[in-house]
Amino acid sequence: MSLTMLSPKNVRIVSIGGGTGLSHLLLGLKQFVGRSTAESSATPAALSIQQLTAVVTVTDDGGSSGRLREEFQILPPGDIRKCMVALSEDELLMSRLFQYRFSGEGDLRGHSFGNLFLTALTGVTGDFLEAIRLCSEVLAIKGRILPSTMADIHLVAKLENGTAVLGESLIGRAPERIRNISIFPEASEPLPETLEAIDQADIITLGPGSLFTSLLPNLLVNGIPEAIRRSRALKVYIGNIMTQRGETLGFSMADHVEAICKHVGSFPFNILLCNHSTISEEQKTEYLKEQADQSQIDFQALSRYGVWVVTRDLLGKDKKVRHDPKKLARSIFEIGYGLKHPESLLGSHVPSSIYCGDS
Repeated sequence: MSLTMLSPKNVRIVSIGGGTGLSHLLLGLKQFVGRSTAESSATPAALSIQQLTAVVTVTDDGGSSGRLREEFQILPPGDIRKCMVALSEDELLMSRLFQYRFSGEGDLRGHSFGNLFLTALTGVTGDFLEAIRLCSEVLAIKGRILPSTMADIHLVAKLENGTAVLGESLIGRAPERIRNISIFPEASEPLPETLEAIDQADIITLGPGSLFTSLLPNLLVNGIPEAIRRSRALKVYIGNIMTQRGETLGFSMADHVEAICKHVGSFPFNILLCNHSTISEEQKTEYLKEQADQSQIDFQALSRYGVWVVTRDLLGKDKKVRHDPKKLARSIFEIGYGLKHPESLLGSHVPSSIYCGDS
């Protein structure tokens, strides 16, 4: 297995995903756009991000996004809005404004201002991509945001009992485990800018996020998994801290990897980055109400996939279990430099924190 080491220069990063997981990662990465990280033993040379590109899933059909999508025939703006806010220069007034959600009992109930703003700009310009660009300028974001496809796609899931479920909002509430998902129509093409960004990237990330409704839909777009495989970038799959009801109940990390392999033929990433910190007892109790538990890192099973497994303390301090954006971003950089000396990636209190499988 060939792994690319980062050199001490400005790097180009492509982060693929959707929902809260991608926006959380972007919060951490944006702090290094255009400036150097602090030097440390794991990062002997200073590094800054030259270009940060977020590739965002566009299958949402629920809530404000779903209503706007159906009424105005546009791509769902919600996940794109979250990424814009995460990358915005002004995290106070403007991001609060774009995240503001209308209450009351009228037609605006449940809509966020940012979704309406993107929809209005699309109507004015006649071009959703141009609306994203203009909105990005308003927020002065540190990076660029691209939908994974401009096609009007919908998710279809087949459950283990053979039932087919149409639509992301219903799939997330499925009563049975998901056997596989697909997109309809299948012939969806990525933007040329997306393929170019992947080809030129030094680092490509996928996740964290809902496996079947936020991550895999991006890999089902024609040409994206193939472009990732061809890339010589460091390719990092960020494992979820928790399992998720309706999607990954009882899934270990190997189950997540296996699901990706089943959908795209082989695992297109060479690094699996996982959290090894244990959640609190209060968090365990709260998540058990949703039948969710902390994802298990099964090193022996993962050895079948030829992937390096790196574990770190990535746990945030919020009541809800989340990755800490700063820890996550710094860990990605440390991996790139540490690959030259793999022993430097080993946590002293977690002696098996890397497992290298056969390739």
